[in-house]
Amino acid sequence: MAAAARVAPKDYFTPEEWAPLAKKSAWKGPALIAHAWIVIGLAAALAMAFPLAIPLAVMIIGARQLGLAILMHDAAHGALHPNLKVNDFLGEYLTPGGLVQYRTYHLGHHKYAQQAEDPDLGLSAPFPITRVSLRRKMVRDLTGQTHFKQRWAPLLRRIRERKPGESAPRIVWDFVKRRPRFFIGAAITIAATAPFGYWWAWFVLWWLPSATWLPLVTRLRNIAEHALVAKDEPDPLRHARSTHANILERVFLAPYWVNYHCEHHMFMHVPCYNLPRTQRLLKAKGVLPGMLTSPGYLDVLRLASSRPASQDRGGGATPEERGVRKEAVAALQ
Repeated sequence: MAAAARVAPKDYFTPEEWAPLAKKSAWKGPALIAHAWIVIGLAAALAMAFPLAIPLAVMIIGARQLGLAILMHDAAHGALHPNLKVNDFLGEYLTPGGLVQYRTYHLGHHKYAQQAEDPDLGLSAPFPITRVSLRRKMVRDLTGQTHFKQRWAPLLRRIRERKPGESAPRIVWDFVKRRPRFFIGAAITIAATAPFGYWWAWFVLWWLPSATWLPLVTRLRNIAEHALVAKDEPDPLRHARSTHANILERVFLAPYWVNYHCEHHMFMHVPCYNLPRTQRLLKAKGVLPGMLTSPGYLDVLRLASSRPASQDRGGGATPEERGVRKEAVAALQ
């Protein structure tokens, strides 16, 4: 199997230019994690004080949940801290976790980006789709249907299809043991907030964002990064797309410079906070026009949903959706 073509930093930067781009800060990565949790805490406090702000808080918290996943992604590349042990501790315990398994999976994506062996190829393969199809997907995300299919439907299916001698409580207990952080975090948060009358806080201000806004912005981010990128694309400057993000998009959709995805694929060990500077240097050198970029997320979505309405699937499962379901089922086995 052929790996995707790669670029070398020396092809674009002098040693003096490259050194500060590749440098990993001992404080910026931890500060970004602290920032994500502080924003989550402030948004939750705002919603508890002013319940009318709950919809706003759900969007802010869901985006920071994505932000924590992005920072775990940086840790998977060893870019969150110069000390690898500290890097892995931060990535495992202060973000969604599962760092070791994710690192193995994700580095395969980089090695075979947009090639047949790319484990993420199914995320970009269905595009373009119709506007109706995109709208259906977004509705499913915002109503929790995507979350249910990915997280809970496999458990119910496992219970229904249990073998003779298997008990439903045992299957549920095994499910809980595989997700200790989720259930322990819920128990601690409910215990801490219930005495003050906020027993609902975890459900509304953590679970609800993770079940609605997080799936939506994760989908939109995936579309922006790799949709409409040709399979077996030979040009390493076009394996991923960088998308301009305005201030609102950085708050609600693309935190922590995740929109600089082409630069990330070109130089995957550059910390996320150095990606804007990387792009500026590439632009100054005349490289940017040859890279895959987009002026905004709406522009990408228009292209990604440009299939004629007459070709709408009518709600049938796409390869992307079938792949997600297979991954969810595999997680329970």
